[in-house]
Amino acid sequence: MTQGMRLLCVHAHPDDESSKGAATMAKYVDAGAEVLVISCTGGERGDVLNPRLADDPRIQRDIVQVRRDEMAAAQAILGVDHHWLGFVDSGLPEGDPLPPLPAGCFALEPLEVPVEALVREIRRYRPHVVTTYDENGGYPHPDHIRTHEVTVAAFDAAGDPTAYPQAGPAWQPLKLYYNGGFSKRRIEAYHEALLAAGETSPYGEWLEKWDRPERIVTTRIACAPWFERRDAALLAHATQIDPDGWFFKVPREVQARIWPFDEYEAAASFVPIVTGEDDLFAGLGGPDAADGLALDPPVLVLDRRTARVSA
Repeated sequence: MTQGMRLLCVHAHPDDESSKGAATMAKYVDAGAEVLVISCTGGERGDVLNPRLADDPRIQRDIVQVRRDEMAAAQAILGVDHHWLGFVDSGLPEGDPLPPLPAGCFALEPLEVPVEALVREIRRYRPHVVTTYDENGGYPHPDHIRTHEVTVAAFDAAGDPTAYPQAGPAWQPLKLYYNGGFSKRRIEAYHEALLAAGETSPYGEWLEKWDRPERIVTTRIACAPWFERRDAALLAHATQIDPDGWFFKVPREVQARIWPFDEYEAAASFVPIVTGEDDLFAGLGGPDAADGLALDPPVLVLDRRTARVSA
């Protein structure tokens, strides 16, 4: 049932696609699905987080092109298609009080502008399933929060023929998921595995300061055989990833044993979400049946979105 299905993964910056759901994407590509990653911004204001590259003059001079090249490398490793939505990175404001966001950045765009751009891509690509971040952005980066707002609004608007009629014929994606990311349970599992192996864990202080409620997990995708591809794609974003950092502290074979899946939270769906769901395309009945539903959708049977966004 996976052959010919279409998955759209909407992310804020290049590198987000490789740290959130990359193994799932690679698994679906290998199973014959089409997968499109959309990067809402170019990541132009991202810091160089790899200490080995922090003082590289070429990177400092050409960070825009460097991040595009990194994205192209990660895209090739994962086997996905990719589209730049074309907005400018907002940066991560720091300080107390926080400084204002830079003029013209993604987070300050009038909502209808990026929503129309995403609706246009949804109607062109015609995905059956869309993934993005929860209403908190996974973490409170302004571009992650904006990506959530834009994606939720576009999920609804794409299927409405009266919304953005200039953006192409209506197409209703059938399921919307939030990426599970690094849940507390996942971090606890990594922490305990390192301690059991007599290793020093970098996760203890993180757990002590944990103050976020746990999200609902509706769907787990078993994808351990694709962890190597995931890691290679993440390392392709060399300016953003420290190869000696916390992400790689737990060996892949240990991860495959204690946490062999990616987690998702079903946020909205036109088909029922069964308990213990293990496939983002579950319930859609293959590409022909899913196409029919997308062109003549029933009513939503699930809507867990806490803040409906319209534009």
